[in-house]
Amino acid sequence: MHLSLNIDPDIVALMREEIATGERAVSTAVREASTRLKSAWRGQITGAGLGTRLARSIRSEQYPKGKPSLNAAALVWSKAPVIIGAHDTGPLIQSKSGLWLAIPTPAAGKSARGGRISPGEWERRTGLRLRLIYRRRGPSLLVAEGRLNTKGRAVASRSKTGRGLLTAPIFLLVPQVRLEKRLDLAKDAEKLWPAIPKMIAANWVSDKV
Repeated sequence: MHLSLNIDPDIVALMREEIATGERAVSTAVREASTRLKSAWRGQITGAGLGTRLARSIRSEQYPKGKPSLNAAALVWSKAPVIIGAHDTGPLIQSKSGLWLAIPTPAAGKSARGGRISPGEWERRTGLRLRLIYRRRGPSLLVAEGRLNTKGRAVASRSKTGRGLLTAPIFLLVPQVRLEKRLDLAKDAEKLWPAIPKMIAANWVSDKV
């Protein structure tokens, strides 16, 4: 007696198709999750008043690139990790020299690069000399004798009579300062992770329908 067994449909082909469906489902879910997280982080940054430029520093990348995989993964990161990290943790900032931190007032203006100006750069730019006023209570000051222009910045006075001349606080001197925590990036990530298995299952089913 000769027996033969034919399986229809082909189980091996069905398993291969099911694996391919799973690879697409996992990769799609990971991509959707990373996109949502990137959008949530960018929203946090703009909502905290840190600007769209810093928000656009948040990027995402999926692995492996260009093909679906059951082991798909994604990375969401910032191209400005130091700035983002500082606003996310609210660190205590101290002077590298162990002396004072110079915090510019509005009268100081900004540096040539658009960021926070240093006392040395301010003196070179304005041609004025800064003078220390030590105070036991509250921050000490670096002040200069000059006038305020229409933008509220201290500049050299050209008046020969001394009209409009004033002593303007240019920098506040403090031993340390704690940066305000304005972001909570972990919160968005923790909300998203539990949803990923459901996203995989939903994509798996929709792919087969």
